[in-house]
Amino acid sequence: MTEKLKFPKDFWWGAATSGPQTEGRFNKKHANVFDYWYEIKPELFHNQVGPDTASNFYNSYKEDIKLMKEIGLNSVRTSIQWSRLIDDLETGSVDADALRFYNDVIDEFIKNGIRPIMNLHHFDLPVELLRQYGGWENKHVTDLYAKFAKTCFELFSDRVKDWFTFNEPMVIVEGGYLYDFHYPQIIDGKKAVQVAYNLQLASSKAIAEFRKVAAKDAKIGIILNLTPPYPASDESEDLKASHIANLWKNRLFMDASVHGEFPAELVDLLTSEDAIWTSTPEELALIKANTIDYLGVNFYHPDRVSRPEFSTNSLAVDWMPDKFWKEYHMPGRRMNHDKGWEIYPKAMYDIAMDVKENYKNIPWFVSENGMGVSREERWMGEDGVIQDDYRITFIKEHLYWVHKGIEEGSNCFGYHLWTPIDCWSWLNSYRNRYGFISNNIHTQVKTIKKSGHFIKTVAEANALDIDIEIEEADSYTKITGL
Repeated sequence: MTEKLKFPKDFWWGAATSGPQTEGRFNKKHANVFDYWYEIKPELFHNQVGPDTASNFYNSYKEDIKLMKEIGLNSVRTSIQWSRLIDDLETGSVDADALRFYNDVIDEFIKNGIRPIMNLHHFDLPVELLRQYGGWENKHVTDLYAKFAKTCFELFSDRVKDWFTFNEPMVIVEGGYLYDFHYPQIIDGKKAVQVAYNLQLASSKAIAEFRKVAAKDAKIGIILNLTPPYPASDESEDLKASHIANLWKNRLFMDASVHGEFPAELVDLLTSEDAIWTSTPEELALIKANTIDYLGVNFYHPDRVSRPEFSTNSLAVDWMPDKFWKEYHMPGRRMNHDKGWEIYPKAMYDIAMDVKENYKNIPWFVSENGMGVSREERWMGEDGVIQDDYRITFIKEHLYWVHKGIEEGSNCFGYHLWTPIDCWSWLNSYRNRYGFISNNIHTQVKTIKKSGHFIKTVAEANALDIDIEIEEADSYTKITGL
């Protein structure tokens, strides 16, 4: 069955990246937490490749943006680094070279007909604030962040109309305070709960500053990694596990960001567990009054959960929020084995319907989606172009379900791949590549992949012709006719 998928007028066709993963540390006064972690533990990073050069965007932004234009992108998200822009983290004074750099980058995007979308925090807390105050455990840091955000709005919102406060705040919580894959490598469930609250408070404080100074035609949102936690079965114990996982993983930030209130059921649960965050009536009123204009949704793979292995009443010295569920690996699942992630494109439709039905049908876009593949030189043709048909298939499958959600009334206005140019990726460094454009990290030579040429045709047509087969057993979308 052949279908022509037409997308709404002015649909965002683009890609997403971040300052710490592209710019390198050139002329940067402050280290962020990943800069510092690499300084003290380089052996933890794949092939001991750190963020010092990254993809050299600080030096090559003009050439890089030209390549983004060449593949037809009409919008690109990156981030302004707190650790680069701000000279004095307490007073909020601005570093002159950073101001020059970000002004030039924004102007270069606009010059090339690309809409610049700016995020204010992408896992890159200045490490001094962690050392001095305990980072996101301390509410004073939320005030310093709001001061940084206000400075960004004052400096750049004459040209930047699209702002986001945080990228994946739950990953900051899980990585740094639960599961030991981000610095500061603390494993403490109750601290994690407070950090989650403080991140939402920081986001709301930034939105309050935005309302004071931003242009009337500017908008602000938050970028969340969302997916339904699919239950292992329809049995009541698995359904309960899925429900509680959803409260923590998705609804905590979604409810507070869109509705201005944390889920009452989650608050009651955390209170009964003696794990509730500390808050004040004034803070909760500020969160209530400062909700988002629109939403970014990052999606890579589904979450699947089952009932916990042990009783939730078991005695435990260290409380953790995942005591109520267990990760479930569905037999027969499709996999990207390079990354170790399940592929389940229908989740995009389920997310679209959740946003429509439970979150005021707020405008949203796919702010990240992508397929990380290692050793992509395996697929390089004689012309030097990586033939990443697997990525094209991945994109088509997900766009099918995004489009279906739009057809059924979900207010989705864009699709961004992670990432425009292969970038440095935290502990994984350059092990997995995601970009439309390849990057030789030894020479910094950048080459458009087959997927880059593909997305140009999609963006120019604002439509996608695909041959589709639907396997109803698991709602797997099979794209044929490549």
